[in-house]
Amino acid sequence: MRRQSEPKNNIDNDDMSIKYRTLAASPHTILKCRDRELPLHERTHIMGVLNLTPDSFYDGGRYFEVDLALKRAEKMIEEGADIVDIGGESTRPGSEGISEEEEITRVIPVIREIYKRFDIVMSVDTTKPRVAREALDEGVSVINDISGLKFDDEIAELASRYGAALVLMHTTSRPRDMQKKTQYASLIDDVMESLQISVNKAIEKGVGEDSILVDPGIGFGKTAEQNLILLKHLNRLGELGKPVLIGTSNKSFIGHTLGTPVNDRTEGTAATVAIAILNGASVIRVHDVAYMKRVSRMADAVSKAN
Repeated sequence: MRRQSEPKNNIDNDDMSIKYRTLAASPHTILKCRDRELPLHERTHIMGVLNLTPDSFYDGGRYFEVDLALKRAEKMIEEGADIVDIGGESTRPGSEGISEEEEITRVIPVIREIYKRFDIVMSVDTTKPRVAREALDEGVSVINDISGLKFDDEIAELASRYGAALVLMHTTSRPRDMQKKTQYASLIDDVMESLQISVNKAIEKGVGEDSILVDPGIGFGKTAEQNLILLKHLNRLGELGKPVLIGTSNKSFIGHTLGTPVNDRTEGTAATVAIAILNGASVIRVHDVAYMKRVSRMADAVSKAN
């Protein structure tokens, strides 16, 4: 293990009620991830997707071999990715998941080689503590948990122990049946309440206030229309007091809206990225880094225009 830090920022249970936090300083100033700090206040940051799976909805099987994965990582870094998000288990709707052993076999060799060759922040897209721990030992500094700690809150303990950043996403269930659970009393309020519970849990486990991102979980337990509503009202998530990560890249709600197949959703993705940034997103998770980097620069220019 290269680096390790002690748990910190524990708070009293009295402070853990479901209420939206506000910080004295802007939560969008920096993101602390181990020995790095990302200046989120300067511009939108780009998280490039590296799927090491044979069955992901967009690029399944394309980067399954280590050499191909490394070439893809290098290209994303050259195109301007700030974070490379490495995932070994498909979370597309209906997917059944894989074992810890299989996920480790897929991601650890690639993480190890990226750490040796490139100076880049790495994220591991996992809900499994053992996978997260081994990835952290190999140099990962962000854990991207699609469950928002609902599947296993040991993820938060690991993030605290290593000083890693933690992405907390909203979902209604596991991928195999999440699209059967799309009923909400009030979509925006329900998503925010769930995310606040996740944030509170992370802080209770010792994760730093400035090491947490929230993600509303576009496509996870939501209909196409609900995804559009979340994007339209994304600025509401600012009430949580945490920077927002958004992942819309090539997802099915874009295809549903435009009537396009998965390999023809670039313009739709660009529109959602621009809308998300103008509504407060600090990090965008995308497949096409070069294209969406330009989109984000333009949206940033509009957002900062005075």
